[in-house]
Amino acid sequence: MGKSLPVLLGMAIALVVGFVLGGRMMPAAGTAATAAGFAAVPGAVGSQDNSGPYDVVRGWPKDIGTLPGNEKWTWGSGQGVFAESPNRVYLLMRGMLPATTGYQFRTVPEVGPGVHVPINGAYRDATSASIPGAGGMGQEPEDGPMLWRGARPPYRQIGVDAKWENILVIVDANGNIVERWNQWDSMFVRPHVIYVNPYDPDKHVWVIDDHKHVIYKFSHDGKTIVQTIGTPGVKGADATHFNRPTFIGWLPDSTMFVSDGYNGNRVVKLDKDGKFLLAWGEKGTPPNESRPNYMNNVHGIAVDPQAQEVYVNDRANHRIQVFDVNGKYLREWKITEDPSQIYVLYMGADRKLWTGDGTNSKVASFDPQGHLLYAWGNRGIAPGNLWGIHGFHVDQEGNLYISEVNAGRVQKFRPRPGANPDLLVSKPVYSAWQ
Repeated sequence: MGKSLPVLLGMAIALVVGFVLGGRMMPAAGTAATAAGFAAVPGAVGSQDNSGPYDVVRGWPKDIGTLPGNEKWTWGSGQGVFAESPNRVYLLMRGMLPATTGYQFRTVPEVGPGVHVPINGAYRDATSASIPGAGGMGQEPEDGPMLWRGARPPYRQIGVDAKWENILVIVDANGNIVERWNQWDSMFVRPHVIYVNPYDPDKHVWVIDDHKHVIYKFSHDGKTIVQTIGTPGVKGADATHFNRPTFIGWLPDSTMFVSDGYNGNRVVKLDKDGKFLLAWGEKGTPPNESRPNYMNNVHGIAVDPQAQEVYVNDRANHRIQVFDVNGKYLREWKITEDPSQIYVLYMGADRKLWTGDGTNSKVASFDPQGHLLYAWGNRGIAPGNLWGIHGFHVDQEGNLYISEVNAGRVQKFRPRPGANPDLLVSKPVYSAWQ
């Protein structure tokens, strides 16, 4: 006992000293160590990360209604966006819709107590309101006008309920509309996406029209159609026909991969001149098709030039399939959120796969094996919220642009000061003109 007592006293003193020092060195709950948390900006106070690591740029772009002759109109469905540079951003819209007058609600007592509906178009679904109407998997181009016009009176009227004008416009860094390619309005039927091939120093502009079954290649100034790939107005599944194609991805030698498409259920590989090389994919049985290489609604494609892999959005089967550049199946992962509708894929220099979920209104990133890395987004029409993400792109300054089919707009998001760079959508792999 005589020897053990000093030992016990020493241990007790050490514990007390450790507790006191620990209390001085460790932060109080909710400070220092916990303040960073999962915030997009470490240590941010009061933020809810509504738009993740970004601040929305309010008032960008200027509304189409600010132009003379368009005062009673606003943007239609936001199909696509591509930032050639921060000062030259292409917007692809499905025409124009009557301008709304704000948030108003009407009580519907015959339905039930507390039931209200918005009026004056405050929550109008732009994708169904815009010409030619909704156009999902299995629908044919000729269905579009009927879907828009309506099945029973009063029927919608062109010029009253929508206008097919200002389909492709270009805006600058401040959101000013600097060009309108109205000379092509009457040619488009349902333009789906817009690109500039990043490996093309001549900066040709590419537009896919899924109801026309073609891909158009324009001169950079928009004055000339340089090439038309596919047979206009004729669907098919061979070397000269598409069946409602949707998106494109490129390799550094300008080899193209086309997701074909809403009804085609395949991927088409073309050389730099648009010559057919090969195709892969077969029609599956949605929504739980699990066989490799079977697809339903091939709606989104991204290319990893370093790994020589092609990521394909098998939208109706809620999965991402990965192939090599010759169509060999490599792996896949399911999108497990229910409901989910991934609309667009994007891969930048960081080689993460970024996705836009139109139903869940989420921007999410995955590693090459499908592990979720980060996600943000809330559904709504307020600035910074998202509804129907259909396309996105990033400029050389890191600004993110998102087009929304349901909300009927394109939004610009600027990286927040101090934002964790790992959470930002990556800048493009390469731009030949930089």
